[in-house]
Amino acid sequence: MPIEILHLSSVVKSALVDRDGDRLGRVEDLIARLGFVAHPPVTGLVVRIAHRQLFVPMALVSDLAPGRIQFLGDTVSLQRFERRPGELLLSRDLRARHLINLQGARLIRANEIELARVDGRWEVVAVDPSPRVALRRLLPRSLGRRIPAGKVVDWASIEPFVAHVPTARLRIPYRKLSRLHPAQIADLVEAASHEEGEEIIEAVGQDRELEADVFEELDAEHQLEFVRSRTDAEAARLLATMAPDDAADLLSELDQERRLPVLALLPAPKQRKIRALLSYNPETAGGIMSPDFLCLDDTTPVSEVLEAVRTSTAPPEALAVVFARGEDGRVTGTASVVSLVQAPPGSSLGSVVRPNPAHVHPDWDLHAVTRKMTDFNLTVAPVMDEEHRMIGVITVDDLLEMLLPTGWRRDFGMTSVEE
Repeated sequence: MPIEILHLSSVVKSALVDRDGDRLGRVEDLIARLGFVAHPPVTGLVVRIAHRQLFVPMALVSDLAPGRIQFLGDTVSLQRFERRPGELLLSRDLRARHLINLQGARLIRANEIELARVDGRWEVVAVDPSPRVALRRLLPRSLGRRIPAGKVVDWASIEPFVAHVPTARLRIPYRKLSRLHPAQIADLVEAASHEEGEEIIEAVGQDRELEADVFEELDAEHQLEFVRSRTDAEAARLLATMAPDDAADLLSELDQERRLPVLALLPAPKQRKIRALLSYNPETAGGIMSPDFLCLDDTTPVSEVLEAVRTSTAPPEALAVVFARGEDGRVTGTASVVSLVQAPPGSSLGSVVRPNPAHVHPDWDLHAVTRKMTDFNLTVAPVMDEEHRMIGVITVDDLLEMLLPTGWRRDFGMTSVEE
């Protein structure tokens, strides 16, 4: 038997009638209860009778049908409707609002809500973001039902924004957003309104490392938008979990009177790294480098080098290459992790490295860095001082981010609302 599908717009504003067919009032909304199920059940109706909003449970209606819904009870409770925790009003809270499509990591607009009767009960099963179905709310019911459905999105892939819902227990669950890449979450924040973005940031804030990763992916405009609303202590907590180069970039964008107070609240090791990075022009190798890398004595056995890679807190992209230094502290060569894995465990790092590595200096501009990394096919470029001692690394992803135009995600439609 095919599943019966019903459009929300065909039910809202329908007449509520008694057993004799006499009109009692009008259906203003449907209530669904959120939980851990893929498709929330419809638990009742909000109806207007004699200028009062009343609750009618689904057990007291014959069925949902376009235009006319029959009330099965003998009397209607005149107690005014009050929303309970976990409840959504499908029309008021969802329709024409943004929702998160977790499947595509995009925002969609709920122009229509699709309901289905499954095993005798009505459930919220899908959202239709197609712009044309929004006409159903404007046209007479007889004409609106002729508008065909667009490409619907299964509700199991949907997460609604609920900060505007006057029920404190409703929040976006962190467990769903944590399945997305930080860059995808940042895209959602940039496409959302400020209030919606705050709701996403609040959800990922349950995991401080994920929150930091998301902030690193946001553009400077949105980073400042959310950091300015935080106290100095809250801003420092966030910066402390970010990579030093990203934290330095964000700190330099803060209002000048806040920079030193926030910096002073950071742990001493992070302060030293950030102060060093802030001494360089932000559009030079020194300004975009990361001070976190792995540089070991060239006499270190390969087995110990691999163990150091395993336990290092440096960013994974920076650990693709290990650097060797001689007795004088100067860099003698580089070794990829692949070459280390393939080398005999008892051999030394110095026997594996490529000597005379291509490198850049901290005062080089971005074009010079780009030419060097392109000519030598570098994914990680060492930044050396005048005495050829390492002070940082530049990874290709950080270089690309600097070279791409401001707002490139919006320009290429990556943060647009999916229709």
